[in-house]
Amino acid sequence: MNHMNIGILVQPFGQHPASWLHPDAVMGGEVNFKHYSWIAQKAEQGLFDFFFIADAPGTRMGNIHAFKRFPSYMAQFEPMTLLSGLAAVTEKLGLAATVSSSYFEPYNLARQFASLDHLSGGRAAWNIVTSTIPSLSLNFGREKPEDHSVRYRRAREFLEVVFGLWDSWDDDAFVRDVESVTYFDPNKLHTLNHRGEFFSVAGPLNVPRAPQGRPVIIQAGGSEPGREMAAETAEVVFTQEREFEAAKAFRADIHSRMARLGRSPSELKTIASIFTVIGRTEDEAQEKFQFLQSRIHPDVGREMLSIDLGNVDLSQVPLDGPIPPSLLPSDTNRGKTYLHSVKVLADKGLTLRQIYEIYSPARGGLVFVGTAAQAAHMMGDWFTGGAADGFMLTAGTLPTELNTFVDQVVPELQKRGLFRTAYEGNTLRDHLGLARPVSRYA
Repeated sequence: MNHMNIGILVQPFGQHPASWLHPDAVMGGEVNFKHYSWIAQKAEQGLFDFFFIADAPGTRMGNIHAFKRFPSYMAQFEPMTLLSGLAAVTEKLGLAATVSSSYFEPYNLARQFASLDHLSGGRAAWNIVTSTIPSLSLNFGREKPEDHSVRYRRAREFLEVVFGLWDSWDDDAFVRDVESVTYFDPNKLHTLNHRGEFFSVAGPLNVPRAPQGRPVIIQAGGSEPGREMAAETAEVVFTQEREFEAAKAFRADIHSRMARLGRSPSELKTIASIFTVIGRTEDEAQEKFQFLQSRIHPDVGREMLSIDLGNVDLSQVPLDGPIPPSLLPSDTNRGKTYLHSVKVLADKGLTLRQIYEIYSPARGGLVFVGTAAQAAHMMGDWFTGGAADGFMLTAGTLPTELNTFVDQVVPELQKRGLFRTAYEGNTLRDHLGLARPVSRYA
């Protein structure tokens, strides 16, 4: 495939923490199906590969005075319900969601995603994560999240079980032969009977094999266990590197691990996160961006950093002073990539305000502010230079920035021969150039 892949990460108002304060924000959009439908249909108009929901199964807990100014994850649709609805109002767009291996059961998840793949005609994708937010544990009968190593062991076994369940039926198991009164061929039904460290699952799944064989597997692990798991099992891996060389090194590292594990680089797409604010001129783009930046409430900026440092108390740190080294942990049981991103900025001696202004728009990921032509040029350099196979658009505001990106940036990419002018097929695997997996029982 000689063009880049593009997906969109969908938050109700956009990725920027002040996006809900934008004049064009759709108030109540977090539970407005028409709002999400418009976003999905606009992304499909722009020939995007997929629509992606980064879900968390619960509200954030902590500084409520910060969260009241920052609606992310505080109110939203359950993702599988939403994606099932969107399957009916789109035809080609991939439909992806985060579902945590920490707080769900493999059988239910396998059944939901297999059903979504059938409902959408082969457009489902699962982003497998391990949950780190302490407050979420309390929704599932646990006092705190499991340790990092335990979470990844559980995730590996979870994935093993789900893959097995998705192969419960051969592709041609359901013969539906009225003459012989045979609905399915029993020889093409497979019972899993899994017994492991974390799960005991008999199977089989009561959903036929998915149109894609199995939904596309996505992962976003930057830690050592995360990279290893992505190299072993993922078909799309997200990276939040801000610099070209760092992104290129990440992609090369994943590819080298895949080679050791007997996988080809063609079996995985590396997708770089890109936060965009596009203007007709550089000055207009900067003006739009600075408006959003000016609306970041200090409580929000401080709390975002606190969370990603592992709930470090920053309340006594002056906004225009540096974060003391004593408050920067060496490790965390939460997202190690986020901790690293904050520490890199803190080590430069920046003030707390400067750090959250740089960090909060994309949680340390790539930020682009400029014209459509400049965006296409930069994205092209990353794509042709081997830093990424494509991009996850984390639009600053929705629907505004998606509209601008589709109408202005996509034509620039197409003009340069960097992006498709029509969908190559009907399934998400077709869009991504990924092979349909063969059943383990074939």
